[in-house]
Amino acid sequence: MKTTDDIDDIGIVTCTLLGEARGEGKQGMQAVANAIENRVLKPCWWGHTFREVCLKKYQFSCWLPNDPNRGKLLKFSELDPIYGVAEELARKAMAGTLNDITNGATHYYAKNIKDLPNWAAGKKPCADIGHHLFFKGV
Repeated sequence: MKTTDDIDDIGIVTCTLLGEARGEGKQGMQAVANAIENRVLKPCWWGHTFREVCLKKYQFSCWLPNDPNRGKLLKFSELDPIYGVAEELARKAMAGTLNDITNGATHYYAKNIKDLPNWAAGKKPCADIGHHLFFKGV
């Protein structure tokens, strides 16, 4: 079975978009790509590169060892049409040519979660896209 060591940086970002928002379509995946890029543009504890940001522990649930999405990500076929959409978005984000539809968000969470993340307490979303709320200045 593949590991993250077997996946190049474009693949890591692509898989993160698929794991976090493949059910949200192109716009939802673009919003996640924007949040990743915004973190890279403001290096902090979450990392300095696209790879570091995506794989930072506890930041993107799809990479958690027990998350059901992780196994799916490591098996995704590059021939799958949704993979192509995610890869195109990843390439644009990494090239700095992806329009930011999140208004600078670095964080987000799914609207359907029971307990709000601690970091979201008292914060106003800067974007509401699909099933996710996006935040900046966290």
